[in-house]
Amino acid sequence: MRTRLFFLLGVFLFPLLPVTVLAGLPETVALVRPAVVGVGTMQMTRRPPARLLGTGFVIGDGTLVATNAHVVPEVLAVEDQEYLAVFVGRGKYPQRRRARQVAMDLKYDLAILKIEGDPLPMLRLGDSDRVREGESIAFTGFPIGAVLGLYPVTHHGLVSAISPIVLPASSGRQLTAKMIRRMRDPFDIFQLDATAYPGNSGSPLYLPKTGEVIGVLNMVLIKESKESILEKPSGISYAIPGKYLKALLETLKDE
Repeated sequence: MRTRLFFLLGVFLFPLLPVTVLAGLPETVALVRPAVVGVGTMQMTRRPPARLLGTGFVIGDGTLVATNAHVVPEVLAVEDQEYLAVFVGRGKYPQRRRARQVAMDLKYDLAILKIEGDPLPMLRLGDSDRVREGESIAFTGFPIGAVLGLYPVTHHGLVSAISPIVLPASSGRQLTAKMIRRMRDPFDIFQLDATAYPGNSGSPLYLPKTGEVIGVLNMVLIKESKESILEKPSGISYAIPGKYLKALLETLKDE
Protein backbone atom coordinates (compact mmCIF):
# COMPACT_ATOMS: atom_id res chain seq x y z
CA MET A 1 0.00 0.00 0.00
CA ARG A 2 2.82 2.40 0.91
CA THR A 3 4.66 1.61 -2.34
CA ARG A 4 1.51 2.32 -4.33
CA LEU A 5 1.01 5.64 -2.51
CA PHE A 6 4.56 6.76 -3.34
CA PHE A 7 4.04 5.75 -6.97
CA LEU A 8 0.84 7.80 -7.25
CA LEU A 9 2.49 10.81 -5.63
CA GLY A 10 5.34 10.56 -8.15
CA VAL A 11 2.93 10.46 -11.08
CA PHE A 12 1.10 13.59 -9.95
CA LEU A 13 4.17 15.57 -8.87
CA PHE A 14 6.46 14.76 -11.81
CA PRO A 15 4.92 17.35 -14.18
CA LEU A 16 5.55 20.05 -11.56
CA LEU A 17 9.31 19.44 -11.25
CA PRO A 18 10.45 21.65 -14.18
CA VAL A 19 8.41 24.54 -12.80
CA THR A 20 10.13 24.17 -9.43
CA VAL A 21 13.59 24.12 -11.05
CA LEU A 22 12.90 27.26 -13.08
CA ALA A 23 11.07 29.16 -10.36
CA GLY A 24 14.20 31.07 -9.32
CA LEU A 25 15.35 32.11 -12.80
CA PRO A 26 13.49 35.47 -12.96
CA GLU A 27 14.95 36.44 -9.58
CA THR A 28 18.42 35.35 -10.69
CA VAL A 29 18.18 37.32 -13.94
CA ALA A 30 17.20 40.41 -11.96
CA LEU A 31 20.41 40.03 -9.93
CA VAL A 32 22.66 39.21 -12.90
CA ARG A 33 21.43 41.85 -15.34
CA PRO A 34 22.95 44.95 -13.62
CA ALA A 35 26.40 43.33 -13.90
CA VAL A 36 26.09 42.64 -17.65
CA VAL A 37 27.55 45.42 -19.81
CA GLY A 38 28.23 46.22 -23.43
CA VAL A 39 31.81 46.38 -24.71
CA GLY A 40 32.78 48.56 -27.64
CA THR A 41 34.28 51.88 -28.63
CA MET A 42 33.32 55.55 -28.60
CA GLN A 43 34.26 58.16 -31.19
CA MET A 44 32.34 61.42 -31.09
CA THR A 45 33.21 62.33 -34.70
CA ARG A 46 31.39 59.33 -36.21
CA ARG A 47 27.70 58.50 -36.45
CA PRO A 48 26.63 56.83 -34.34
CA PRO A 49 29.42 57.64 -31.86
CA ALA A 50 29.01 54.34 -29.97
CA ARG A 51 29.94 51.00 -31.53
CA LEU A 52 28.95 47.88 -29.60
CA LEU A 53 31.26 44.94 -30.31
CA GLY A 54 30.11 42.39 -27.76
CA THR A 55 29.08 41.67 -24.19
CA GLY A 56 30.98 41.71 -20.91
CA PHE A 57 30.25 41.28 -17.21
CA VAL A 58 31.61 42.83 -14.04
CA ILE A 59 33.84 40.78 -11.74
CA GLY A 60 36.41 41.26 -8.98
CA ASP A 61 36.19 44.57 -7.15
CA GLY A 62 33.42 45.94 -9.36
CA THR A 63 35.74 47.85 -11.69
CA LEU A 64 36.86 44.85 -13.77
CA VAL A 65 34.97 43.59 -16.81
CA ALA A 66 35.43 40.13 -18.34
CA THR A 67 34.84 39.53 -22.04
CA ASN A 68 36.29 37.69 -25.04
CA ALA A 69 39.66 38.81 -26.34
CA HIS A 70 38.29 39.03 -29.88
CA VAL A 71 35.69 41.57 -28.70
CA VAL A 72 38.46 44.03 -27.76
CA PRO A 73 39.70 45.89 -30.87
CA GLU A 74 43.39 45.41 -31.62
CA VAL A 75 43.76 48.98 -32.88
CA LEU A 76 41.92 52.18 -31.98
CA ALA A 77 41.74 55.31 -34.12
CA VAL A 78 43.47 57.38 -31.46
CA GLU A 79 44.01 60.26 -33.88
CA ASP A 80 40.20 60.47 -34.19
CA GLN A 81 39.81 60.23 -30.39
CA GLU A 82 38.35 56.73 -30.46
CA TYR A 83 38.56 54.95 -27.12
CA LEU A 84 37.62 51.62 -25.56
CA ALA A 85 34.32 51.89 -23.70
CA VAL A 86 31.99 49.88 -21.53
CA PHE A 87 28.26 50.65 -21.75
CA VAL A 88 26.30 50.39 -18.52
CA GLY A 89 22.55 50.32 -17.90
CA ARG A 90 19.74 49.75 -20.35
CA GLY A 91 17.66 51.70 -22.83
CA LYS A 92 18.49 54.19 -25.56
CA TYR A 93 20.94 56.24 -23.52
CA PRO A 94 23.20 53.94 -21.48
CA GLN A 95 26.02 55.33 -19.39
CA ARG A 96 29.47 54.96 -20.92
CA ARG A 97 32.70 54.33 -19.05
CA ARG A 98 36.23 54.62 -20.40
CA ALA A 99 38.05 51.31 -20.19
CA ARG A 100 41.50 49.87 -20.71
CA GLN A 101 42.72 46.35 -21.15
CA VAL A 102 44.60 45.00 -18.12
CA ALA A 103 44.79 41.27 -18.89
CA MET A 104 44.41 39.02 -21.92
CA ASP A 105 44.75 35.31 -22.70
CA LEU A 106 44.64 34.65 -26.44
CA LYS A 107 44.64 30.86 -26.04
CA TYR A 108 41.30 30.94 -24.22
CA ASP A 109 40.12 34.13 -25.98
CA LEU A 110 39.61 35.97 -22.69
CA ALA A 111 40.23 39.58 -21.69
CA ILE A 112 39.76 41.69 -18.57
CA LEU A 113 39.15 45.43 -18.77
CA LYS A 114 39.46 48.10 -16.07
CA ILE A 115 36.76 50.77 -16.10
CA GLU A 116 36.80 54.29 -14.72
CA GLY A 117 34.34 55.50 -12.09
CA ASP A 118 32.56 53.90 -9.16
CA PRO A 119 32.35 50.11 -8.79
CA LEU A 120 29.41 48.32 -10.41
CA PRO A 121 27.44 45.28 -9.21
CA MET A 122 29.61 42.24 -9.88
CA LEU A 123 29.10 38.53 -10.45
CA ARG A 124 30.71 35.73 -8.49
CA LEU A 125 32.76 33.09 -10.30
CA GLY A 126 31.68 29.54 -9.53
CA ASP A 127 33.43 26.19 -9.93
CA SER A 128 33.31 25.23 -13.60
CA ASP A 129 34.94 21.86 -12.87
CA ARG A 130 31.72 20.76 -11.16
CA VAL A 131 29.56 21.42 -14.21
CA ARG A 132 27.97 18.26 -15.61
CA GLU A 133 26.43 17.40 -18.95
CA GLY A 134 22.68 17.93 -18.78
CA GLU A 135 22.98 20.75 -16.25
CA SER A 136 20.71 23.78 -16.63
CA ILE A 137 22.40 27.04 -17.62
CA ALA A 138 21.48 30.59 -18.59
CA PHE A 139 23.31 33.45 -20.25
CA THR A 140 22.52 37.14 -20.61
CA GLY A 141 23.92 39.50 -23.22
CA PHE A 142 23.31 41.62 -26.29
CA PRO A 143 22.81 39.20 -29.22
CA ILE A 144 21.84 41.82 -31.81
CA GLY A 145 23.92 44.69 -30.47
CA ALA A 146 22.33 48.02 -29.69
CA VAL A 147 20.13 48.60 -32.73
CA LEU A 148 17.20 49.68 -30.57
CA GLY A 149 19.20 50.55 -27.49
CA LEU A 150 20.93 48.52 -24.82
CA TYR A 151 18.49 45.80 -23.81
CA PRO A 152 19.97 42.58 -22.33
CA VAL A 153 18.49 39.29 -23.52
CA THR A 154 18.52 36.07 -21.47
CA HIS A 155 18.54 32.54 -22.89
CA HIS A 156 18.07 29.32 -20.95
CA GLY A 157 19.26 25.85 -21.88
CA LEU A 158 21.44 22.87 -21.00
CA VAL A 159 25.07 21.87 -21.18
CA SER A 160 24.65 19.30 -23.93
CA ALA A 161 28.30 18.19 -24.00
CA ILE A 162 31.73 18.83 -22.52
CA SER A 163 34.24 18.13 -25.26
CA PRO A 164 37.64 19.18 -26.65
CA ILE A 165 37.79 22.46 -28.53
CA VAL A 166 39.21 20.75 -31.63
CA LEU A 167 37.67 17.78 -33.39
CA PRO A 168 39.73 15.71 -35.85
CA ALA A 169 39.16 16.78 -39.46
CA SER A 170 38.36 14.15 -42.07
CA SER A 171 41.29 15.28 -44.21
CA GLY A 172 44.47 17.30 -43.84
CA ARG A 173 43.12 19.95 -46.18
CA GLN A 174 40.50 20.89 -43.59
CA LEU A 175 43.11 21.61 -40.92
CA THR A 176 44.03 25.26 -40.47
CA ALA A 177 47.18 26.55 -38.77
CA LYS A 178 45.10 27.61 -35.75
CA MET A 179 43.51 24.17 -35.48
CA ILE A 180 46.90 22.46 -35.60
CA ARG A 181 48.20 24.65 -32.77
CA ARG A 182 45.12 23.89 -30.64
CA MET A 183 45.40 20.14 -31.29
CA ARG A 184 48.82 20.24 -29.61
CA ASP A 185 47.31 21.57 -26.40
CA PRO A 186 43.51 21.11 -26.50
CA PHE A 187 41.12 21.96 -23.68
CA ASP A 188 37.50 21.12 -22.94
CA ILE A 189 34.68 23.56 -23.60
CA PHE A 190 30.95 23.61 -22.88
CA GLN A 191 28.60 22.87 -25.76
CA LEU A 192 25.14 24.36 -25.19
CA ASP A 193 21.74 23.59 -26.64
CA ALA A 194 20.76 27.29 -26.58
CA THR A 195 21.24 29.51 -29.63
CA ALA A 196 23.52 32.53 -29.30
CA TYR A 197 24.59 35.20 -31.78
CA PRO A 198 27.82 37.19 -32.37
CA GLY A 199 26.75 39.93 -29.95
CA ASN A 200 26.59 37.29 -27.21
CA SER A 201 30.36 36.87 -27.27
CA GLY A 202 31.59 37.66 -23.77
CA SER A 203 28.25 36.96 -22.07
CA PRO A 204 28.35 35.27 -18.67
CA LEU A 205 27.23 31.64 -18.58
CA TYR A 206 25.70 31.09 -15.16
CA LEU A 207 23.69 28.72 -12.98
CA PRO A 208 19.99 29.67 -12.96
CA LYS A 209 19.61 28.92 -9.25
CA THR A 210 22.57 30.90 -7.92
CA GLY A 211 23.80 33.27 -10.64
CA GLU A 212 27.35 31.93 -10.24
CA VAL A 213 29.34 32.31 -13.45
CA ILE A 214 30.65 29.01 -14.81
CA GLY A 215 31.76 30.12 -18.27
CA VAL A 216 32.08 32.82 -20.92
CA LEU A 217 30.10 32.61 -24.17
CA ASN A 218 32.29 32.49 -27.25
CA MET A 219 30.97 32.74 -30.80
CA VAL A 220 34.25 33.01 -32.74
CA LEU A 221 37.20 31.04 -31.33
CA ILE A 222 35.32 27.80 -30.75
CA LYS A 223 33.13 27.83 -33.84
CA GLU A 224 36.10 28.20 -36.18
CA SER A 225 37.72 25.20 -34.48
CA LYS A 226 34.83 22.79 -33.97
CA GLU A 227 32.67 23.67 -36.97
CA SER A 228 35.18 24.40 -39.71
CA ILE A 229 34.48 20.92 -41.10
CA LEU A 230 30.77 21.69 -41.46
CA GLU A 231 29.50 23.06 -44.75
CA LYS A 232 26.75 24.90 -42.87
CA PRO A 233 27.75 25.78 -39.28
CA SER A 234 25.16 24.80 -36.69
CA GLY A 235 23.17 26.92 -34.29
CA ILE A 236 24.97 25.27 -31.37
CA SER A 237 26.56 27.65 -28.87
CA TYR A 238 29.77 27.24 -26.92
CA ALA A 239 31.41 28.63 -23.80
CA ILE A 240 34.89 28.76 -22.31
CA PRO A 241 34.90 27.23 -18.78
CA GLY A 242 35.13 29.82 -16.03
CA LYS A 243 38.26 28.31 -14.48
CA TYR A 244 40.35 29.94 -17.20
CA LEU A 245 38.87 33.34 -16.35
CA LYS A 246 39.68 32.70 -12.69
CA ALA A 247 43.28 31.99 -13.62
CA LEU A 248 43.50 35.19 -15.66
CA LEU A 249 42.01 37.18 -12.78
CA GLU A 250 44.64 35.73 -10.44
CA THR A 251 47.41 37.21 -12.59
CA LEU A 252 46.16 40.69 -11.68
CA LYS A 253 46.51 39.92 -7.97
CA ASP A 254 50.18 39.13 -8.50
CA GLU A 255 50.88 42.57 -9.93
